[in-house]
Amino acid sequence: MAILSTLHFRPASVRPADAPARPDSVPAASARLSGSLASRLNWLRAGVLGANDGIVSVAAIVVGVAGAGASTPTIIAAGAAGLVGGAISMALGEYVSVSSQSDSQRSRIDQQKRELRDDPAGELDVLTELYQERGLAPATARQVAVELTGQDALKAHLSMELNIVEDEVANPWHAAGASALAFTLGAILPMLAILLPPAELRVPVTFLAVLVALAATGALGAALGGSRILRATVRVVLGGAAALFVTWLVGTLLGVTVF
Repeated sequence: MAILSTLHFRPASVRPADAPARPDSVPAASARLSGSLASRLNWLRAGVLGANDGIVSVAAIVVGVAGAGASTPTIIAAGAAGLVGGAISMALGEYVSVSSQSDSQRSRIDQQKRELRDDPAGELDVLTELYQERGLAPATARQVAVELTGQDALKAHLSMELNIVEDEVANPWHAAGASALAFTLGAILPMLAILLPPAELRVPVTFLAVLVALAATGALGAALGGSRILRATVRVVLGGAAALFVTWLVGTLLGVTVF
């Protein structure tokens, strides 16, 4: 979340001892900065998970096809189809999800604008009560509400009531592009791993490269999410290994009769 208001500091020597706390206090600003950082970390974690999906999905396809004894052009075609289809699917899913979230946020912003226009006094009382719930004394809460309303009433209410910043409403196109890009970057690894080595080493090299990459993305995702790194990493690696083994086995069995 973005900062609610610009910080203004007064020297302690010139501030009256009984002066009420300012609305733009350092603790409040620090909390808003923490919210902004958390939002960015969530986006980064989503990107890591998208890359992880690209790694596993395309690796499973190319390993399965390679296990069936397919030629290099067939592997390239299958991998490319998986990459493009997966990236589009990820982008579409993210676009729909974020569009719904964005529409909801904009609807609530419009509602807040109407409430401020139709009942400004009532909204000032609401803002005062919210600051009282945060621990401010009634008189201080009222002063904070009045000052922030005078600066930007909509911004103050969106932040306190809805935890929304009008200028930071999620953009579905940005989310879709980021999701597709993350998936594509992840999918490139198994494509290179299956195509660059000699034919007899394709599958083992891909297995190794993918599991190392999954360990890295699993650890990073766990760190960003605040969970236990070792447990999350092992879970991701084991899941990826299972997916690769099963698709390779299926490809090998089908390759006996299909190719």
